[in-house]
Amino acid sequence: MKNAPGTLYLVPAPLDFGCDAQAPLTDALPAGTLRQAAQITHWVCENAKSLRAYLKRIDAEYPLAASLQQQQITELPRQVHKKGDHGAGAFDATALIAPLRAGHDMGLASEAGMPAIADPGSSVVRAAHDAGARVVPLVGPVSLLLALAASGLNGQNFAFTGYLPQDAAARAQRIRELEALALKQGQSQLFIETPYRNAALWQALLQHLQPGTRLAVAEGLTLDHARVHSHAVRRWREQPGAAPDNRTPAVFAIGG
Repeated sequence: MKNAPGTLYLVPAPLDFGCDAQAPLTDALPAGTLRQAAQITHWVCENAKSLRAYLKRIDAEYPLAASLQQQQITELPRQVHKKGDHGAGAFDATALIAPLRAGHDMGLASEAGMPAIADPGSSVVRAAHDAGARVVPLVGPVSLLLALAASGLNGQNFAFTGYLPQDAAARAQRIRELEALALKQGQSQLFIETPYRNAALWQALLQHLQPGTRLAVAEGLTLDHARVHSHAVRRWREQPGAAPDNRTPAVFAIGG
């Protein structure tokens, strides 16, 4: 008799990946999430090294069901990181969930925050649904929603647009396009950047946004030094040195 599929757990990770300091794990994630994560022995993840470091932190709070060496960990292919795992020609993750189809529970994890939100993993979720498996998102931090809630921008109508172009001209055009959507439709626009490019993006935003557009930035969310500020662009231009630093993950948002 064929085994019933296991459960796919979407396991959020703390937002301190890549930061100089880490917050206590129990400050960022509830006990129920950590207990469940400790029981999982089969994983699909963004980066195996990062997942092992996360599991080591979990083990300090709740003993793992299998040692780090015994954990069965599969990384999403690099092509999924670069091109995404949805849309035309989307990646087929069926092979990655073989343990799930065989009856094992599996975990899906990214390096920070909720997997499949502003990170790869949606192909794994689709494959689990197609296999008839139960999909359970565990409770944990989602930087985009934390940033939006603290921004004062429209939380009833918003969009996440990922990364803006690196080319200066293309980035300027994209900034103006997003601003037009925000001002004409009342739709808050959220985006992110690789931390070492934070300052460059910030300068582009101050240069190309209209003075009355509200610009919010949230840095180091859930950490002791977290900073969330939201002002009209004209006010930001009056504050030299207000740019986010190039070491801390940040979420940017614009709106009316």
